[in-house]
Amino acid sequence: MMNKRMILILLAGFSMALLISCQQKVTETTATRWTEEKAAQWHADNGWLRGSNFNPSTAINQLEFWQAESFDPETIDRELGWAAGIGLNCMRVYLHHVAWEVDKEGFKQRMDQYMQIAAKHGIKTIFVFFDDCWNPTYQAGTQPEPKPGVHNSGWVRDPGDLLHEQPDLINTLEAYVKDVMTHFGNDNRIVMWDLYNEPGNSGYGDKSMPLLQKVFEWGRTINPSQPLSVGVWNKSLVNLNVFQLANSDIITYHNYNGPEEHQATIDSLKKYNRPLVCTEYMARRNNSLFTNIMPILKAEGVGAINWGLVAGKSNTKYAWDEPIPDGSEPPLWFHEIFHPDGTPYKQEEVDLIKSLTLGQ
Repeated sequence: MMNKRMILILLAGFSMALLISCQQKVTETTATRWTEEKAAQWHADNGWLRGSNFNPSTAINQLEFWQAESFDPETIDRELGWAAGIGLNCMRVYLHHVAWEVDKEGFKQRMDQYMQIAAKHGIKTIFVFFDDCWNPTYQAGTQPEPKPGVHNSGWVRDPGDLLHEQPDLINTLEAYVKDVMTHFGNDNRIVMWDLYNEPGNSGYGDKSMPLLQKVFEWGRTINPSQPLSVGVWNKSLVNLNVFQLANSDIITYHNYNGPEEHQATIDSLKKYNRPLVCTEYMARRNNSLFTNIMPILKAEGVGAINWGLVAGKSNTKYAWDEPIPDGSEPPLWFHEIFHPDGTPYKQEEVDLIKSLTLGQ
């Protein structure tokens, strides 16, 4: 029989061994931000990404895009074919937790169907989980009709005000992110997970920080093969920007300004020594054009994802703050490349895009 002192020594040793074992387990299973070398290899593997933020012209928002009753593979196929025809190879696509919540398996099946169509056209996907832009409330089912001449009149935030009113929603959001990312976490048709669009927008500011932190935490827990990122978009949101830049595997950003300001943004982000992808640009009224921005992005090796592909129910051919209540044609389209019948808004723009993309 061992004496008491020996038992205590053995117990202490066992406890230390258990602690070391647990620490090793955490080290082995908890993912961290990608190294610069891994991010550079991702860039080498994927080449120059160029594309659009894609919402089919028949969908007013993310819910109409993804709900079973309004999912429109025929339009998706047709419009992605037009994109491929001008050399685009990547689409940024918004999801919504409500579409998942009411039909989890069907939602993932529709995501897969979308990616089958996109892959057929040589197009990879950046999926976006959360969004702080436009309408704060939403519901499943039939979505509203567009308000004539109003930019993104039916677009909805995710989760929007509901998270602040119902804090327990965070559990649903966690289940949503982890389910989708687990299911598609090794799918090479997905080039990146954009975890949160424009956190802090709509006056939220730092109120968006807890969800921003959580979504990165959830993503690292799943540890997909694709990189995680959240794009910087507003210099005044200092705390959010610092966190986003410190935690993103690939640096993404939005810029709707002219070439001098856009170049300055690129120069300021180069110091992070990671691949850059501009996930929103091109607002004609703001002098953010294909003709003066896309050549810069190509020369710098920066991914070029403009807002808008085909004019439709989102009404983003109208400017953010210049509604045309009678719904008449704006004198200058704000976003979009094609009319709903596939003809280009400006042939010279399409010719320029093709000159930069085809044969790449």
